[in-house]
Amino acid sequence: MTHKLLVVDDEPILLKGLKYSLEQESYEIDTAEDGTDALAMALHNSYDLIILDLMLPGIDGLEVCKRLREKSMVPIIILTAKGEDTSKILGLEYGADDYLTKPFNILELKARIKAILRRVHINDNVSPSNVIKISGFTINTLGRKVNLADMEINLTAKEFDLLLLLATNPGKVYSREELLEIIWGYEYFGDLRTVDVHVRRLREKIEKNSSQPEFILTKWGVGYYFRTK
Repeated sequence: MTHKLLVVDDEPILLKGLKYSLEQESYEIDTAEDGTDALAMALHNSYDLIILDLMLPGIDGLEVCKRLREKSMVPIIILTAKGEDTSKILGLEYGADDYLTKPFNILELKARIKAILRRVHINDNVSPSNVIKISGFTINTLGRKVNLADMEINLTAKEFDLLLLLATNPGKVYSREELLEIIWGYEYFGDLRTVDVHVRRLREKIEKNSSQPEFILTKWGVGYYFRTK
């Protein structure tokens, strides 16, 4: 199966290099150099993953990410300049699945792409054994869909993986370091705030009051866990 990726960056040399390198992995690559073109392409084509630089002419990358999340759950890896901590957090808040700081190692980017694609593979031939029901949630592990009280909840790839892990191991407390290693699928030595942002976004989608969560709770000084009703 050939995966189709959209790579967005306003540096022509970097964009050309990424396209060449990723095509060596048998990915089909489209490119865009500004946010306006990137948004139009992403909304009118079917991509398996988008690599999105945040500093773009036209519409900036944060706005592109935000608008895409209103229409699509396509996995997004954002690229940020060194020291742009606020942009990283905002990107995750807007629904990005992961981020890399420039300059980055192309092998690390490839590893993250593979990890995300491995987790978002969709299979429509769903059998009952692929459906988990717990505390009012119905989690379709192959279709990667979540319903709560008969209402479908749109989750990003990482939000889904996080909920699935916690819900299928109720009461077990996971540290942020453990969640980075398990959910992100490789030896990830990134910012632990990545986990906090995803937990916060997940709570906003599944909890009646995200400031007083019923399902995903914090064990202060340790980590997060799922509490069954």
